[in-house]
Amino acid sequence: MSDYIVRATAANAQIRAFAVYSREMAETARATHNLSPVATAALGRLMSGAVMMGAMLKGDKELLTLQVSGDGPIGGLTVTADSKGNVKGYVNEPQVMLPPSPAGKLDVGGAIGQGMLRVIKDMGLKEPYVGQTDLQTGEIAEDLTYYFAYSEQVPSCVGLGVLMEKDNTVKQAGGFIIQLMPFADDAVIAKLEEKLAAFSSVTTVLDEGKTPEEMLQLLLGDLELEITDTMPVRFFCNCSKDRVEKALISIGKKDMEEMIADGKDIEVNCQFCNTAYNFSTEELKKMLKRCTR
Repeated sequence: MSDYIVRATAANAQIRAFAVYSREMAETARATHNLSPVATAALGRLMSGAVMMGAMLKGDKELLTLQVSGDGPIGGLTVTADSKGNVKGYVNEPQVMLPPSPAGKLDVGGAIGQGMLRVIKDMGLKEPYVGQTDLQTGEIAEDLTYYFAYSEQVPSCVGLGVLMEKDNTVKQAGGFIIQLMPFADDAVIAKLEEKLAAFSSVTTVLDEGKTPEEMLQLLLGDLELEITDTMPVRFFCNCSKDRVEKALISIGKKDMEEMIADGKDIEVNCQFCNTAYNFSTEELKKMLKRCTR
């Protein structure tokens, strides 16, 4: 099954929902960054959440960035998603290793620790929207649930999961976001709460071979679920040598002159995809002429 996202409504549009299958996305991130199992779980969860939130964006050029910073050994995570199903991300300390949590699972909360979640939405306006909340558990799903309630005043439930194989590759990954509209009535809310309480877990459902549509059927099937759209998703970085060149030029003449004075070629790595870009001293001299400060 290739990675994709599903958009849906239920209860006569009193509920909107998203579900994603993201195994390839999480595995690409793991291989790209050589992530430990707990780092894979953390980044995989955050990317799944981000790609669903990206699907909520209205404009083709709008971008969403999620930044998790904590006092745990993983340091932090950054993920960026657009409205077209593209997502990329990285972990500050990709090799972090921790013993399992008391529940016997990968201890994502322990790896992240206490800290903050920042949600940045670039909607093409003069200033981006920035929402910030305290991390509740560091397990990502609960933190996004709290963000929606606190910063956007949208009652939501977020479920995210990454299941690893014994060889530390990704076996399953995905998630869901279910949101109540302001006019949702008490009977609908009660039914949804009942369904959520009976739901096992994202990874259990996916490992049973169920699709995102079937996952939403388990959660919303008794509430007139209607699938409205599907869209492929992928780990994708839009970096290029030209973009890196512009970033280098922006650092200013002084720093550029120092790099040229060293007389050595430089290598710049993209944090999101680990692609290396090389610049010779001759290229740096040409770039220096374009520096404006």
